[in-house]
Amino acid sequence: MSNTPLSFAALKRSRGSLDKLVQAIQQTTAGRQQDERMWEATVDKAGNGHAIIRFLEKPQQDGEDGLPYVRKFTHGFQGPGGWFIEECPTTLNEKCPVCEGNNALWNSGIEANKKTVSIRKRKLGYLANVLIVSDPAHPENDGKVKLFRFGKKIFDKIYEKMHPEFPDEEAFSPFDLWDGANFKLKIRQVDGFRNYDKSEFTARGPVDADDAKIETIWKQAHSLKDFLSAKNYKTYDQLASRLTKVLGTVPSTATAEQAKAPLLPELAHEPALPSSPAGGPEEEGDDLSYFQSLANQE
Repeated sequence: MSNTPLSFAALKRSRGSLDKLVQAIQQTTAGRQQDERMWEATVDKAGNGHAIIRFLEKPQQDGEDGLPYVRKFTHGFQGPGGWFIEECPTTLNEKCPVCEGNNALWNSGIEANKKTVSIRKRKLGYLANVLIVSDPAHPENDGKVKLFRFGKKIFDKIYEKMHPEFPDEEAFSPFDLWDGANFKLKIRQVDGFRNYDKSEFTARGPVDADDAKIETIWKQAHSLKDFLSAKNYKTYDQLASRLTKVLGTVPSTATAEQAKAPLLPELAHEPALPSSPAGGPEEEGDDLSYFQSLANQE
């Protein structure tokens, strides 16, 4: 794919084609630090919250593939030696000592080992630019362009709009600056887990009636390529060393043959992580900040 930056005029001319974006999503199926670019909805004491956002296209930077989002994997679990909260290098198609250990445990055939895998499994999340249309808890964010982390539940809602199930529904890209739609983010606490089922897209329309204002918003979108840069990931040896410290032992005693065996379908489909309110049955998506907050409580 060409790395030539896409002009605003070219972006408007090329809008309406979903093929490349849908294909990329189908192909993907599916160390981070907090900074001022990041945004998340505030929840009340009951765990409920809401906001209105608009997913955005972004100016294409050198070295980027042009997609308006990135897909990432993380690990977050606690062992006798503390917390293991790290970016998973499988995001970059590199080897991960945690995933290798999980593979060995799963293929050992021992049920207790499979339960361990469900706790230590990698966690899927996405990152995209959004315009904050309305943030009732922090109105000072209204009108700002931020980076938003979200999980599979919300990503599925985006995908459903681009690839509708029924013939009477017209496909569109929620990222489109002219023909996309605002997203009502509705967070509920259901059975101890964050639930996004009531979140929904509104009627389609432009980000603003004035193209000049749309361009200004578009240019504020943040580059995503650094989130997939190898420099932001620990090396295999560093992760293995940390894992050994957290577990208080070597990651797995399974045989080399078991470690190399292919993942079973159940594991490959990323079963839900039961130990986190933000990563339970209702939302497999990223919430590394949740694990970090737990670690900070120690």
